[in-house]
Amino acid sequence: MGLFEDDFYSPKVSRQRKEHTKVKSAAGNWSKVRRPGMSTLQISVISSVISALLAVVLFSLITGLPSSTPEAAAVSAVPLKMETDPYERLIQAAAKVRPAVVSISNYQDLNSDIIDLDESGLGSGVIFKEENGLAYIITNNHVISEADELEVTTVDGDQISATLVGTDIVSDIAVLSINGDKIDTVAKIGNSKEIRLGETVIALGNPLGLGDTLTSGIVSHTKRDIPVSLNKDGIYDWEQEVIQTDAAINEGNSGGALVNLDGELIGINTMKISDMGVEGIGFAIPTDSVMRIVDELMLTGTITRPYIGVYTVDLNNRFTPFDAEERKNLKLPSSVEDGIIVLDAVGPALVAGLKLNDVITKLDSEPISSTLELRKFLYDQRKVGDVLEVTFYRDGELKVVKLTLEDKPVE
Repeated sequence: MGLFEDDFYSPKVSRQRKEHTKVKSAAGNWSKVRRPGMSTLQISVISSVISALLAVVLFSLITGLPSSTPEAAAVSAVPLKMETDPYERLIQAAAKVRPAVVSISNYQDLNSDIIDLDESGLGSGVIFKEENGLAYIITNNHVISEADELEVTTVDGDQISATLVGTDIVSDIAVLSINGDKIDTVAKIGNSKEIRLGETVIALGNPLGLGDTLTSGIVSHTKRDIPVSLNKDGIYDWEQEVIQTDAAINEGNSGGALVNLDGELIGINTMKISDMGVEGIGFAIPTDSVMRIVDELMLTGTITRPYIGVYTVDLNNRFTPFDAEERKNLKLPSSVEDGIIVLDAVGPALVAGLKLNDVITKLDSEPISSTLELRKFLYDQRKVGDVLEVTFYRDGELKVVKLTLEDKPVE
């Protein structure tokens, strides 16, 4: 008896059979003719050795590890392609946008007895457009505020006098123009809505007067609302939507570029949180917000916003809260907990009859609890010329008036 007890194999070949014998496979098909003299055991051993050699060669080819076989050694001797330098994209992005970032000097006449202007502030800007011999620059309003003269310094060291095209205190955006003869690079505007949390970004600008400076970091938050005080009185009366980043942003970086790894402008650096124990919290205004303002500034030099004409204080002002006696003097129903108190009325509000100590609670049936909410409602949902319904309390009596919104005067 042979090694295998089945119907498909026999180690002996009868002399009465033909020299070549056909063997039926396990699948029931007839296999190729097997030559006599080689047993199945021998075939299995040879096949196993060949399979092992092939496995070693394939493993060496895939992993790049050395092999004891000459064939595999020859394959592993081929040098593997090295990974791209992980910082190469940073280098390329910086090179692409760097010539479009400028330093801005704000000169002011601080002493009327001296003709020379003093350099009262330093900031940054980004060249975003070149047209009809002029180059246009985006920066922050606070960079150019109260300037008697503005000067731009390019990365090549050229100093060029700048002209203010338009500015907006609410968005903190301004546009300048300069002679474009020596300008050959403008920044490509990216889509700030596509940024991702953790994405690598680069900040370029003029921190502490050290022009042509670059820092890098990540997007720490894609959309954050930061309270700001428009008139610098310490009371927050607006919220700025910003990109948060841990790329170093310091004094003088304001107005500079925040770019992605494609070298596209995705934000205008505008502020940082500076306090004991605080590190790596900087903010940039996203380009989607910036360019809406820039387009209007380029056309008219100003931003048209609807204006109600009231100077107010919040009923729930956390800085100077109203005590029980003051609330009593307003004669408000106990159910009224939020609203804004009119301190002065001008323009449309004065025409409509609003006056001191009126407490506004609704605009067009929309509850209003703070001056910030009033501004957001007007700026985001209404336009100049709209008729607005104002609900308010006067001496405890509920009243409603209508007024026509006007263009907000330049402050």
